[in-house]
Amino acid sequence: MPLLDALARFNDAHPWSHNAHFHPWILRQLPRHCDRALDVGCGSGDLARLLATRAGHVHGIDSDERIIGKARESTDPGLPVTFAVADGRSYDQGAPYDVITCVAVLHHLPLTEALVRFREQLAPGGILVVVGLTREDTRVQTLLGLASVPLNLVTGWIKNRGRTAPRRPVAMTAPTRPADVPYTEFAREVRRVLPGARLRRRLFWRYTLVWKKVRGDVDPGTLRTTQR
Repeated sequence: MPLLDALARFNDAHPWSHNAHFHPWILRQLPRHCDRALDVGCGSGDLARLLATRAGHVHGIDSDERIIGKARESTDPGLPVTFAVADGRSYDQGAPYDVITCVAVLHHLPLTEALVRFREQLAPGGILVVVGLTREDTRVQTLLGLASVPLNLVTGWIKNRGRTAPRRPVAMTAPTRPADVPYTEFAREVRRVLPGARLRRRLFWRYTLVWKKVRGDVDPGTLRTTQR
């Protein structure tokens, strides 16, 4: 469609990271100081480096070897951050973690398996913060998506104002895939596996999820019952 083509051309000329937009919000959900943090799908390491201002050690993992190389190149050796080529289903160095973050990655993983894994890896009192994508399947989500279109254009213009030849952020060069799980199905599974999770739809085609693990939490092994 001509309109969609025009929007794509504008976005290419005024690139900005929708995921990095949520980094300040993520930090506001976290304690000022913690021991260990894990950033799942860390990409070029932008969030991992921010987490290093709060955590004694940060583990950043991503399945893309190329982007992990970029993350290492961009990170001061003095920062308490290590990067590894891995995914959230198997990596456990440094676990349990006081903080786990996962931005625009959960839809790349088997949903229930990943949620249970995060639950297992959190220390008692630990916090899971997720920013992600799902397939829109309600009227409210459709309206939020439509409202995001003009806001996306305005934000791109403001962030790139004065730049003659803006480049796409390194974080935006990682592989992507569309979300295929409907939001209502996703929300149902989150509430089953992570009771009490705070889940909210956001602008820019994202949702946010915050969950704190309490002491005496149910053994997550008993939750492995769904197909996703």
